[in-house]
Amino acid sequence: MAGNILDSQIEGYNEIALIDFRIFELREDEVYEGIYGVNVAKVQSIIEQPDELFDIPASPDYVLGLFDLRGTIIPLVDLSKWLNIKADDTPRKHKIIVSEFNNVQIGFVVDEVKRIRRVNWKQVESAQFSSSSTIERGKITGTTRIEEDDRTMLILDLESIIDELNFYEKKADDIISIVEEQERFNGLALVLEDSSIARKRVVKNLVAMGFEVVEAIDGEEGKEKIESLYQQYGDKLSEHLKIIVSDVEMPKIDGFHFANEIKNDPRFSKIPLVFNSSICDPNSMEKGKKAGGDGYIVKFDPNIFYQEVKKLLTSV
Repeated sequence: MAGNILDSQIEGYNEIALIDFRIFELREDEVYEGIYGVNVAKVQSIIEQPDELFDIPASPDYVLGLFDLRGTIIPLVDLSKWLNIKADDTPRKHKIIVSEFNNVQIGFVVDEVKRIRRVNWKQVESAQFSSSSTIERGKITGTTRIEEDDRTMLILDLESIIDELNFYEKKADDIISIVEEQERFNGLALVLEDSSIARKRVVKNLVAMGFEVVEAIDGEEGKEKIESLYQQYGDKLSEHLKIIVSDVEMPKIDGFHFANEIKNDPRFSKIPLVFNSSICDPNSMEKGKKAGGDGYIVKFDPNIFYQEVKKLLTSV
């Protein structure tokens, strides 16, 4: 396989930097220290808990209210309530992780912020829960071991909060009316997305646009699927597989690493690849371009999604 990026830089594509934070939980009258992580690329700042909050009528119980951060009004979410765990009520000065993803700013209440950890996606596993777990499966995107004390960090899928709070300006259902009088497409589309909620949204849009969709839950399965398609279609694959839509944050092999390998393989290099990610910082967008991506969309506006796919396919 040909390549034009240094091996060390390629390997760096498959890493994630995580903010390690803690939430103290009360379990059978004992305090348990839960270890959680969120991608640094989604974190704008870490601040003290604000003194003044403004009420949001009819909001879920985990939304504590709104606060003013340097002139911007931001919702504040209690992560312990959102995770459905019983918080330890020991008085302490909480920290607020101010995040931006999907072009939405939200503050999250946590008990402590420890450090930044660099983790290879190969060390991240899909979340496994016992039947007695109080945390819903869809709220955890993956797990990884903390080496110094051999404990598990849960990597949160904070994007699902955006869905629950209906923060999207446009709904995925709008895709039907958007494509009704516009150009339809045909052929196959390969979708890589570990979040079942986000994957269903992307698949629904692509099917409405005329594609037959092949799904993968991470970069590793994505490589397996595209190899299988090559076995089926051979050198005519690009006539059938019209586009690849990939998330960035995925266990085992992330989107950047997947794109770099695919785009440096002459069998697949001409197939358009667009990133569809909740991460909206310029550094990630530039990294996506260097990895070989032909486009980068911030989740999720169906009209922008349609226009980006159309642009890529008409420029081929």
